[in-house]
Amino acid sequence: MEERLITAGECEKLMEKLSTYTFQQEYQPQRNTLTLSEGDEKKLQIRFPIYWHSAKDHNRNQLDQTNYVLLMIRSGIAAIGYFENGENMDHKVFRAYMVRKKQGKSQIKHLKTKGKSRAGSRVRLAETLEFFEGINERLQYYFNEFRIDKIGLSCSTTLIPYLFGSKISTPFEKNDDRLFKIPKHIPNPTYEALLATNDFMLKSEVQFDSSLKELIYGVIEKDAPQSNPSEEEEDW
Repeated sequence: MEERLITAGECEKLMEKLSTYTFQQEYQPQRNTLTLSEGDEKKLQIRFPIYWHSAKDHNRNQLDQTNYVLLMIRSGIAAIGYFENGENMDHKVFRAYMVRKKQGKSQIKHLKTKGKSRAGSRVRLAETLEFFEGINERLQYYFNEFRIDKIGLSCSTTLIPYLFGSKISTPFEKNDDRLFKIPKHIPNPTYEALLATNDFMLKSEVQFDSSLKELIYGVIEKDAPQSNPSEEEEDW
């Protein structure tokens, strides 16, 4: 399967062309993806732009009708932003002393094997708890002040219990219909990474069989963006 990153306009043109095909279609709202198959063979998968809500009703896919939050968390650093009309209206980057300098291992992973008896470990644990409390406090602010239609999250699985188990709770549950995994590995969630991730989410990503190459390239504009292979990591 070949993979390409295309603009929202190109995605709309592609959907118009696909309307004449007889592929079996399966839309997954949680992933915002449409899969087209022929028999048991997957031919095409489209990840829609973040503000799209329907594979068929394009009147629901208006940028000015979707407010969203992007949250990216790694050990010791996190970035969160609130977006309207595809633009970042507010953001904050959180940092904490969570990584053991010599081993380069996060305090959370260390606790599973070595405990927390030393003073340095206790300091790192305290900063870890404050780190997630600060994240959830900012989330609470966004959800209290604005209508939030979608929540994009990138977080390693080891940190998920700390996010949802914080003393300051998240303003949504793990099974919230608005919540989705950001389909991109983000090793260092800085403000710059937050903006780059937003640009990525405003575009569409297509994976397609070689038999559909002519169809795909027929709607891609010259110098259209290409997707880069992402570094794999076990994320939520």
